[in-house]
Amino acid sequence: MTAGLPGPTRMRRATMSAVTLLGGVSLAVIPAATVSISSRLFTTAEQGVIAVAVMVATFVGQLAFAVIVESRLSSAATERRVVFPVWLAAIAIVAGVALVIAGPNALVLCICLPVLIAGLEVGRGVSVAERLDTREVWASVLVGAGALFGVLAAFGRADWALTPLVTGILAATVVRCLPVAHRASRPQGRILGWVVADTAITGAVYPLLNAMILAFLGPADAVVFTALATVSGLLAIPLNFLRLRLLKEHSTLDILVSAGAVLAAFVALLVLEAVGAFDFVFGSAWSSQSTLLPLVLACAWRAASLATTIPFAALRRMGEAGLVTGLRAVVSLVTFGFAAIGLAMQSLPAVFTGLLIAELISAIVYEWGRRARLAQNLNGARRRREEGPS
Repeated sequence: MTAGLPGPTRMRRATMSAVTLLGGVSLAVIPAATVSISSRLFTTAEQGVIAVAVMVATFVGQLAFAVIVESRLSSAATERRVVFPVWLAAIAIVAGVALVIAGPNALVLCICLPVLIAGLEVGRGVSVAERLDTREVWASVLVGAGALFGVLAAFGRADWALTPLVTGILAATVVRCLPVAHRASRPQGRILGWVVADTAITGAVYPLLNAMILAFLGPADAVVFTALATVSGLLAIPLNFLRLRLLKEHSTLDILVSAGAVLAAFVALLVLEAVGAFDFVFGSAWSSQSTLLPLVLACAWRAASLATTIPFAALRRMGEAGLVTGLRAVVSLVTFGFAAIGLAMQSLPAVFTGLLIAELISAIVYEWGRRARLAQNLNGARRRREEGPS
């Protein structure tokens, strides 16, 4: 809780929260940079496959995050401490070195990318949850610098454009796996199973959807869908940050900081679209069709997640892993159903409209679950008081 902290302390925590939150841009930059570099190194067909691979890599990263970080933060009976595993760092380094040696090879990129993204997801999650803010700032700078140099090299059609990108990721991985004073808690087996199950149910929707777009609408639309999801992912940074903080404890301060960041990111993306920055970054796939409307809808879809994050985290803190998994299954079916209707209309704006509607429905479902469980707990406590000591 932050309400009882002195004013200067709250200000310092708010400042560090904002700085760490901004560092999340580096995580969102990697998929965008990968798509941008690929647009200049690979054929259109290869770009379509890589676009789907980016979504798959994000899904793998979410699963790794669920197993290593979220399962421990959701285990209410433990100290809920997390660390960045050395074994994951080692695998990421091997994958990065292999990618650098292979050069511009689409197959190797598709194989190595999930490992690199998993390392980034887990590393950032640990830093945010444990408030390792200084370390996270340095890691974010390294990732961002590598992505920037890689994209600039790709503009010059350099075959080695992936090397700076990968180097930045590996440097950040080393920083994030430096030793810490605490040890990781052991996740409760039941909680681990529920967390992984609901992450798999939810996360599988988007790579599957993009694979269907690639099959039915073609590689250009698959690239644009990934680019739009990646660009709008800038809004997901404060939302993911908020979820991590709320899994630890409820904080009105972090909610306000995150909501302000979502609004600022929304405005920034509209400005970048207006000045043609995304045409420049993503090349012909972006400029081949009108992207303003789908971008607005994609951003609205992301922003609507703010309404789902708060009750979702509250249920997690209560230890209601089974209930959350059930609700997530319902939400995933709703999401895929509405997105599939949009896909049947052969329109990316319709797909993002379906995702937005599903997100709003999800917010209602999670809030209903939170209130129902809270009422159940209060009624149970009242009955115990009335019955008295046995």
